This record gives sequence, C-alpha cells and structure tokens, in this order.
Amino acid sequence: MSIRGVWYNACMTLVEMTYSLQSPLTPVQLRALGEFSNTYGLRRFNVEDEGRKLRFEYDASRLKPAEVIQVLRAAKISILERVNPVEPTAAKV
Repeated sequence: MSIRGVWYNACMTLVEMTYSLQSPLTPVQLRALGEFSNTYGLRRFNVEDEGRKLRFEYDASRLKPAEVIQVLRAAKISILERVNPVEPTAAKV
C-alpha cells in the first residue's frame, strides 16, 4: 500500500449536523450542495421535514462548523438555526 493510500484512509472524525432552513432547497441549491460535497468533504446529506431541515455528515478533521456554514452560504442556503439531535430516551418497564 502506498503512503498516499494510507493518508487518504486515515481516521476521520465524522460529525452529523442538522440545520433548520429558512425555505426549502431549490434544485439549483441541491446541485451546488452536491458539488461542494465533492470539494469540501461534506458527506451524505438529507433534506427532511418537507424541505425545512438539512441533515448531513462531514469530516470534522477537515472542516470546522464555521467553515460548514460558509459552504452552505456559498450555495445560497439560508440557515435559521442548528437543530440539536434528539437524545434517545430509556424505555420504561
């Protein structure tokens, strides 16, 4: 295995974030988000809640939260706020 192969497969710190959106994403914004994902390391993304939420995964070893916001702004995606993940509740017996 080459050194380059080792570097590419090095440990990543994957983080999942959800943002509520000002308005549903347009096809142009979705295409831009897809292009950014190839460039900046944004990974899987899903549009939820009838287009009012954007959930995605990114490599935190490459990107910081402020940089993620800049990428979304560059795609002209208006964010209202970050949505905290819902903690699973323990089942009562």
